[in-house]
Amino acid sequence: MMADKKTAAKKTVTVRQIKSANRKPAVQTATLKGLGLGKIRRTRTLEDTPAIRGMIRAVSHLVEIVEESK
Repeated sequence: MMADKKTAAKKTVTVRQIKSANRKPAVQTATLKGLGLGKIRRTRTLEDTPAIRGMIRAVSHLVEIVEESK
């Protein structure tokens, strides 16, 4: 029962790709794929962890944060 409360209270962040990964370094393309993105205007809701935040920061010029929930 304790695990149910922890999973229900996880923070999420919704990210949308706003620019193409064409002519960008391969590592940035791979980061977008890791986030579940790859095409312009594609949106994903992800768990808000330090690893995800770092990935978003690495490609911040290609994505935007649409929504953050607690």
